Amino acid sequence: MSTARLSDRLAGHQPLVLGLFRIVLGLLFTSEGAATVFGVLDRKAAPAGDWPFWYAGVIELVCGVLVLLGAVTRGAAFLSSGAMAFAYFTEHQKDGPFPLQNGGLSPVLFCWGFLLLVFFGPGALSLTGLLRRGASGDTEAVPASR
Repeated sequence: MSTARLSDRLAGHQPLVLGLFRIVLGLLFTSEGAATVFGVLDRKAAPAGDWPFWYAGVIELVCGVLVLLGAVTRGAAFLSSGAMAFAYFTEHQKDGPFPLQNGGLSPVLFCWGFLLLVFFGPGALSLTGLLRRGASGDTEAVPASR
């Protein structure tokens, strides 16, 4: 099989894979927020109003749910990406220059993953796409680039 044919076959699955990536990223981010705000998943809750941890937890929880559902994905991903960049540079960078060294691997991966969603959109299986299809009465899938 030539690489051109393989590339064409894979390209047809991009919206679905992007949608699955968005769902997993949103679920992981939501779990981080729930752990911080509510003290679940073997983590102690941050006290309400505690800067910056409680506020970061609220952003993670709310934006994580929005990304998971595929609603206002680009905006939620933009805010999430910025929050993770802020977390990395204010909380982790002071402990060393590299994410493996300073415990900042999660914020870096979240930051870049959300930045990807800002530019590529929600992909398939999004609430926004479902609502657009329902409003237009169209049974065809809405392109992921919208």
